[in-house]
Amino acid sequence: MDQLKPLTREGIASALEKVERYRLLNEPLEAESICRDVLDLEPTNQRALTMLLLALTDQFGRDKGATVDEARELLPRFESEYDRLYYAGIICERRAKALLNRRFPGSSEVAFQWFHEAMEWYDKAEPLRPAGNDSSLLRWNTCARLIKRYGLHPAPDEKFHPMLE
Repeated sequence: MDQLKPLTREGIASALEKVERYRLLNEPLEAESICRDVLDLEPTNQRALTMLLLALTDQFGRDKGATVDEARELLPRFESEYDRLYYAGIICERRAKALLNRRFPGSSEVAFQWFHEAMEWYDKAEPLRPAGNDSSLLRWNTCARLIKRYGLHPAPDEKFHPMLE
């Protein structure tokens, strides 16, 4: 029971199709598990790596969901610099969206910072993007629109003023 059953190489394509369906059904834990099975067999499979990162970020904001650090650990495994930068932006953007949904005091200021960081990553990815791939531009625009829609802004610089006796 402690040992997992390995996939067959012939089953990888079908398994990755299931990942897409599980993500569409909002079942990221199932998608994550399948991606990990594929990566156990093919550690450099870029499609599985991409979908694992997305499945992890789908869990942001959920109790016992994946963390930003878990998602960021995958970035060095991407073969292209563009993908490393673009998916760093995706991680930040999805963390910001999760914060908007949680709504706790100060969450909008923290969300703003995450959106801002995402936009910086997308800016870095933009000049490296493949011809015809405007994903980094589209994501940057989405972040900008969400900041505007929600009226997000950075946290005010609060300076400590000790009380005088």
